Amino acid sequence: MTSSLTLTEAAASRVGLIAKKQGKPAILRLSVEGGGCSGFQYKFDLDDAPEEGDAVSETAGVKLVVDPVSLDLVNGCTVDYVESLGGAAFRVENPNAAAGCGCGSSFGI
Repeated sequence: MTSSLTLTEAAASRVGLIAKKQGKPAILRLSVEGGGCSGFQYKFDLDDAPEEGDAVSETAGVKLVVDPVSLDLVNGCTVDYVESLGGAAFRVENPNAAAGCGCGSSFGI
């Protein structure tokens, strides 16, 4: 499967800052778990290295990695970092999502 993942400059900058503070490589892992108010929820973690079979996208030296199972649900997505009066968070623009919740952390297919 050909993958299309995008990490925006804002998200890459924030991941780089967090990774530097934690003394880790600038690798953001996006995965999908069952749950949340819409059926699936996004999970973000810093990772040490991509694993075999991961889809990898790179922006400004920061990698976004997604496992093959999660990729089926987020292929074509864009990960952004947004700051607003309500707080700051990573946001996923997922073209595969048929429904989402108000907070943007869960979705349905």
